[in-house]
Amino acid sequence: MTTTKIIYFSVDGRPEQAEFPSDCPAQDVKEVFRAAAEAGPYDILKLYNTKGNIINISPKLESNTRQTQYKLEVVAADCSSSELATALGFDLSAMEKRLQTLEKKILVASTDMPSIMYEMRNRVESFREKLESVEHLSWLGLFKELSDGTNKPSPFYHKRSLRKTKEECQQVMENYLQMSSLEVTEEVRQYLKTPTFDNWQWEDAEIMVLLQLMYIDLDFMNKFNIEMEVLQQFLFEVYRHYNNIPFHNFKHCFCVTQMMYGLIWLTDLQNKMDDIDILTMLTSAICHDLDHPGYNNAYQINARTELALRYNDISPLENHHCSVAFNILEKSENNIFRNLTTEQFKRIREGMIKCVLATDMTRHNEILNQFRSIVSVFDFNNKNHKDILTMIIIKVSDISNEARPLDVAEPWLDCLLQEFFNQSDMEKLEGLPVSPFMDRDKVTKPSSQTGFIRFVLLPLFIELANLFPSLEQHIIDPVRKALDYYTEMEKALEKEKQNRTGGSQCDKVVQPLDKQNENQKNTDQTESNKIVISTEQKVSSSGMLKKTKALQPLQKFE
Repeated sequence: MTTTKIIYFSVDGRPEQAEFPSDCPAQDVKEVFRAAAEAGPYDILKLYNTKGNIINISPKLESNTRQTQYKLEVVAADCSSSELATALGFDLSAMEKRLQTLEKKILVASTDMPSIMYEMRNRVESFREKLESVEHLSWLGLFKELSDGTNKPSPFYHKRSLRKTKEECQQVMENYLQMSSLEVTEEVRQYLKTPTFDNWQWEDAEIMVLLQLMYIDLDFMNKFNIEMEVLQQFLFEVYRHYNNIPFHNFKHCFCVTQMMYGLIWLTDLQNKMDDIDILTMLTSAICHDLDHPGYNNAYQINARTELALRYNDISPLENHHCSVAFNILEKSENNIFRNLTTEQFKRIREGMIKCVLATDMTRHNEILNQFRSIVSVFDFNNKNHKDILTMIIIKVSDISNEARPLDVAEPWLDCLLQEFFNQSDMEKLEGLPVSPFMDRDKVTKPSSQTGFIRFVLLPLFIELANLFPSLEQHIIDPVRKALDYYTEMEKALEKEKQNRTGGSQCDKVVQPLDKQNENQKNTDQTESNKIVISTEQKVSSSGMLKKTKALQPLQKFE
């Protein structure tokens, strides 16, 4: 069995040595350091490398030497859950009692407990667990578990104000700057390059660190002389200009950018295209939905909004996203391109506009057909070919959720449908045309996906895989599995619908028979009972008494 030897400065400044098996649990490794620091179970430790960066206390620590000694520090002593809760102004006992009271009231009024109550209870329990554990307090500094369960978005997300508050932005920026000096593990770095990345595990400030990491690992900081402070300010302004809406929010911006980043690595695009083209693509992905209001182009045009009037009904949202992006870059403190030549900036601006405008789905067939016509003779030295490829890659990234694992992708579909339903509700109120695929009275989860995957996603993804065959296992196989999943769900819903129809027809047959029995006093009551019993048996055998809640059409969140 191999062992890892770590040399470090203890809390009193003396050099010490820790040794542990390389395959022991992370908690045991922390106990080794906790014992060395004579720290209690509720003390929080941090370990720094020679650069002053916080590193994970985990079995993956590399052995070092006396010339590269780490530094151990106790940053909080006896941080018990009760004291921490009190310090933060929370009374957990009161929260739990109130929740119990609410549950009792609901149970008195209804025999079924709404799902939102289970969510509230889980949140309280999760909060208690966090207070009783120091694991979460260090993000990447101690250990970030990558196997945490999916943290699905709350149905109340869309109830927040459209714009982020100043206080909300300041808090996220403070957290981001504190985290930005952390040394991200190799495990996270590699995970970030995969289409299976789970965005739901990461808070907004952490996401900004990951976006920063993309620029670092693609070596943009050196190649384009981008100062760290400017990149951080740019990312903050981007975060600030994404709105609190169910789908087209900052997390969607990250997902699109992360998929773009993954495709760049999977296709070895750095060695096939110019660095400035890769920079353009990544930055376009970050900016592609800036200040999205939650209502699509059809609504903008039909409602004759300011955006539709400004851009003459031509891709009003996409033109607006571009405009906001370059307004952010107009300020020197945000301009990550400020050290480039005029020609370089002109090339990036032209490329970003092409990429962002390509995300307008009304241009989908036009762009896909252009790519189909060149894919068999594609030439990386041909500028027109590369321009079309950049548009295809951002389109793939923009609608790539179904290429992710189901537990990551499905919550995104819930978010998208909520945004669609919000729009259709508004269209009905304003007397505007309602898109059928957005109408909550006509759309179900599977019906919204099967056609989209079959006729939009797969044809697009297959064409990209024709140029890069290695992508098939990463983006096409998962999408085919998603199609199978939603096809089965749609069949189950259709069967349930047929069962309901059968049940209602039986009810119509029974009612006249009952009335007939009332009017005809001399009718044989026994025969009437036989008819009623026979009908009930049919209803029961049809399965109508059994409802599958998971497959019901989505209802409006109250």
